[in-house]
Amino acid sequence: MSPKFDTLAVHAGAEPDPGTGAVAPPLHLSTTFVHAPPGESDDFSYQRADNPTQRRLETALAALEGGERALAFASGMAAVAAVLDTLQHGQRMVVPEDCYVGTRGYVTEVLPERGVDVLTVDTADLDAVRAACNGGITLLWAESPSNPRMRVSDLAELASIAHAHGARFACDNTFATPVLQRPLALGADIVMHSTTKYFGGHSDVLGGALVFARNDDFAERIAARRLLTGAILAPFSAWLTLRGCRSLPARMALHCANARKVAQFLAGHPAIARVNWPGLASHPGHAVAARQMRDFGAMLSVELAGGYDAALAFARGTQIFTHATSLGGCESLIEHRASAEGTHTHAPPALVRLSVGLEDADDLIADLDQALA
Repeated sequence: MSPKFDTLAVHAGAEPDPGTGAVAPPLHLSTTFVHAPPGESDDFSYQRADNPTQRRLETALAALEGGERALAFASGMAAVAAVLDTLQHGQRMVVPEDCYVGTRGYVTEVLPERGVDVLTVDTADLDAVRAACNGGITLLWAESPSNPRMRVSDLAELASIAHAHGARFACDNTFATPVLQRPLALGADIVMHSTTKYFGGHSDVLGGALVFARNDDFAERIAARRLLTGAILAPFSAWLTLRGCRSLPARMALHCANARKVAQFLAGHPAIARVNWPGLASHPGHAVAARQMRDFGAMLSVELAGGYDAALAFARGTQIFTHATSLGGCESLIEHRASAEGTHTHAPPALVRLSVGLEDADDLIADLDQALA
């Protein structure tokens, strides 16, 4: 029997403990493990190399994304860096114009120091991507929907372009999660997650992950580098994240339903010049999103007609939406991205990003309405 996604989310990596019969996955905090007898291999030896709780989480992540292998990391940026650090002097990569500020900072500051050529394009523009790849590339990186402008890229087409040039295609799937979008099924080689966000789901656990379409030499190379750099996820963080996996589909359903109502309200408000949410028919990437996503997510951004000052006042004027960074938790968050991102920001001055949570949608709309008054 092949379980459907919601069933898989509840049970993947969460088999009852064989030693005790415990239904809830156990938490193993030990840093070291007894060596196997001579002639037998050690299943576990040291926490930095592997541990039972992390292995359960990686089993779940691989199953949910449909990959052959997953690796958990101490943060989303540790996962991003693990892929980008495989690039060598003289190699080239393509990165989206609109992307997470940490990724932009890494490709702007770190990779050029190593002699890696970074090309920045709008990955929603396939002709621009093809032109950038014509000189040869090693890695094509994408975010869809992107952070914070919510641009949508055609992942199947990007995979085809990358592979035609002998490059790997990696996709940051943090905003969508595998509940809404599975890039590996669309041809991606690697999926990256900040598991801090929707997988954790309660704003209380930091983590990151890579899921690989194939358990090949490249995946093993990154696993070996993780061991050497120590970018491992702590067992308690792995346990919290695994717990989050079990409720992920249910939470995403309500997140998306609330976001739809919020986006529709904001789209009709005179103080709002633009709503960036791919579920709106007016969104430039709506047709692509409808084709490759099951729903449109709970992240959206708006641009205020009154410009920078109006945007900052809006972000500071809410009462239920919390003015804070990050996303994907039960509580709704709001943030003026340009001021939050700092040096590497590409966010428009009038843009405000919203992470729509699990509160009552009518309360959220009333809160936004009074903040815009």
